[in-house]
Amino acid sequence: MLATEKDGARPGSHATALLTEADRLMTVCNSCRYCEGLCAVFPAMEMRRAFSDGDLNYLANLCHACGACYTDCQFSPPHEFDVNVPKTLAIARAESYAYYAWPGALSGLFARNGVAISLIAAVSVAAFIFGFAAFNDAQVLHGIHTGPGAFYALMPHNAMAALFGAAFLYAVAALALSMRAFWRDIGEPVGMSADAPSLWQAIKDAAGLRYLDGGGVGCFNEDDQPTDRRKIYHHLTFYGFILCFAATCVATLYHYLLGREAPYAWWDLPVVLGTLGGIGLVIGPIGLLFAKSQRDPALTDAARTGMDTAFILMLLLSSVTGLALLLLRETSAMGPLLALHLSVVFALFITLPYGKFVHGLYRFVALVRYARERRMVMHA
Repeated sequence: MLATEKDGARPGSHATALLTEADRLMTVCNSCRYCEGLCAVFPAMEMRRAFSDGDLNYLANLCHACGACYTDCQFSPPHEFDVNVPKTLAIARAESYAYYAWPGALSGLFARNGVAISLIAAVSVAAFIFGFAAFNDAQVLHGIHTGPGAFYALMPHNAMAALFGAAFLYAVAALALSMRAFWRDIGEPVGMSADAPSLWQAIKDAAGLRYLDGGGVGCFNEDDQPTDRRKIYHHLTFYGFILCFAATCVATLYHYLLGREAPYAWWDLPVVLGTLGGIGLVIGPIGLLFAKSQRDPALTDAARTGMDTAFILMLLLSSVTGLALLLLRETSAMGPLLALHLSVVFALFITLPYGKFVHGLYRFVALVRYARERRMVMHA
């Protein structure tokens, strides 16, 4: 047994009714242990005799929502024990996003209409960019601009860099502080941050979505037929995002180190990376939205889908507008498309700390902790 009751934590004493219910389910599951081979949640659960709020939030974010335990459980509804681990942990996950959010005053964004908030932010920024361009030169929006620096006819590079740099830095700071709060609350073992083997194991588990397979058969949907579709769509979305981020980084190096201004030729590395990433961010998000519609409602947190859907939608819109800009950048549509693309990307940045993006960070931290706990048990 790796961990026992934490100081100040009493069994059954929790901050919310949902965490109290999660404690009840983990206690039942700890007595049964039939699902211990399905994912990381149950082995991590078995290392505890009692559960603090931090423990339960850790287990909730370690869960990949494959639904296998619900299908395999002999105590799932309509049994009187009413054991529904996927749904309970899904709600706990959503509540943890708001609980650890920074600044706390904005945590309510998780519970509001995320799609409307994101679209309003995008439209507001688009209006600002259109107004900025019109104020300087009303003809620039519909003119044809080609060659190096063409994009900066709409907005000077320094103004663009300052606006989006500030939004990006804010997102990074908010995400880092919220992840730090989660890291501390789950009570990571001493030395975890310096444990290279555990960190490397977590990187491999996250990169391969190791636990998004229901113990090997795939995720369960409304028709009870497990498939790997969610895993494939997650991969396309994740690696598409990484490629687009890499394209931005390379373009930054081109601009500041080599003195080369965008737009770049089709065969240049930023364009190649961005195109491949953009394709992934079209197929992946569309697939995830479809997969979400096929999931069994009994497994999901139906009351909290706003910021989840908003994040996927904003990824999709950023890739669609980016690819459209690439195809039409030498036409009169370049100005409006650039303004639209920049506004969507800006809205994506400022909503990252208050949407489903945080689940990837919390889950990675949970995977690091789990890898550390396994190593401690193996070497005990």
